[in-house]
Amino acid sequence: MKFIVKLFPEITIKSRPVRKRFIQRLQSNLRVILQRIEPNIKVYGLWDRVDINCPPQADAVYEEIVTALGDTPGIANSIEVQEYPLKDFEQVLGIVKSVWGQRLIGKSFVVRVKRSGEHDFTSGEMERYLGAGLLQYTQALRVDLHTPEVTINLEVKGDAVFIIERLISGIGGYPQGSQEAVVSLISGGFDSIVSSYLTMKRGAKTHFVFFNLGGLAHEAGVKQISYYLWKKFGSASRVKFISVPFEEVVGEILQNVDHSHMGLVLKRMMLRAADRVSGKLKAEAMITGESMAQVSSQTLTNLGVIDKVTDRLVLRPLITYDKQDIINIATKIGAYEFAASMPEYCAVISNRPTVRAKLKRVEEEEQNFNFNVLEEALENSRVTSIDTVLEDIKQLGQLLPKQRLLANDVVVDVRPSLEQQKKPLNLPGIDIITVPFFIINKQFGTFDQGRNYLLYCEKGVMSQLHALHIQDQGYKNVGVYRPQG
Repeated sequence: MKFIVKLFPEITIKSRPVRKRFIQRLQSNLRVILQRIEPNIKVYGLWDRVDINCPPQADAVYEEIVTALGDTPGIANSIEVQEYPLKDFEQVLGIVKSVWGQRLIGKSFVVRVKRSGEHDFTSGEMERYLGAGLLQYTQALRVDLHTPEVTINLEVKGDAVFIIERLISGIGGYPQGSQEAVVSLISGGFDSIVSSYLTMKRGAKTHFVFFNLGGLAHEAGVKQISYYLWKKFGSASRVKFISVPFEEVVGEILQNVDHSHMGLVLKRMMLRAADRVSGKLKAEAMITGESMAQVSSQTLTNLGVIDKVTDRLVLRPLITYDKQDIINIATKIGAYEFAASMPEYCAVISNRPTVRAKLKRVEEEEQNFNFNVLEEALENSRVTSIDTVLEDIKQLGQLLPKQRLLANDVVVDVRPSLEQQKKPLNLPGIDIITVPFFIINKQFGTFDQGRNYLLYCEKGVMSQLHALHIQDQGYKNVGVYRPQG
């Protein structure tokens, strides 16, 4: 099994040294990502592409490889190919027929050949021979040069022929780490999730800073989505998750800032804190999910006043995006459920907030703020490597898993529906209900409270997290199930 990775077009027009650097970075990233899946995968960077050779045992993790290629920034598309020695047209026809024959039944088709090297035939001659042969020896409907239902692509390079079996669309962008590091202010909502993704896609090593207003449950949820984004789109880079406790900062604002300026002052406090975090991480810019005029505080005037607290660059990838466009991207990248289920904390909502803030007035309001509170929040910040945040969640509290089930127990499978379908639970005599993790907290109160509910997921992390959260809500009839062995 072999894949040929095509570069994002913007990379191909770079100067020779920059293009070489980008290809080397993409090669390195793919080696890190793919060798986690199968250690014996080989990755080779060439001038116009990256080649990936997979050993036979990689067949067992085929879908994981395909998913990784579709999610790695810097890739326009990847093609899965089978390589054969080139003998003659008849031999190539036999190969193509064996690979494509069943897929051509009742379909119009066309054969496209790309050729490089010295040969005694043209690409057009091979296309015509293969087209005629497939029409004669398969149940294909017809050859259609303009609007075929099936396009059969081949590449001939020297004395080898490559049969293209699958095209895998990439996400484009630049390779992770090809741009400077940034810090994303992430809350777990649609806007901050999508702005973080767009920055990662553009090649920036993206750290996450979270301002905790909602306690353990909120922090755990944001850690989940941050880990998801990193694992899916940026796992070739080592980044940090920084949690800053902001409850006392909010309290100080509520007590000492005029209601019309509360939201604005809170944003400035967050940006001040993020600037300090960025300095420690040597990040060049800060990322926010603000969009122009999406809410009353996000006027250009107000955003300008917010930015005055820092000399560091503030980037807003969503500045002109409509809300539905943002939601559509979140859905496309698999983050919709995370964002939709994230608790919203509205402790600082201004009554008739100002939309044309005056810097002098804002600074006057901030004179009533005790900045020692902000300093204390920064001192109590927790810095975690993103690849360990799920372990960090587990250490925040543990419920002893139950292995022997009783008649009154109900097992609640909280895995995403796709995982439930792939590996359904089979527990004869035990009631099982399937409730995905992102709605279990809301639905638990509707359950029969005379039963005992044991949450289950494959690795035990999500079940622990949500069982603890439900217990924090006052329910005692919840625990964790782990099968024996």
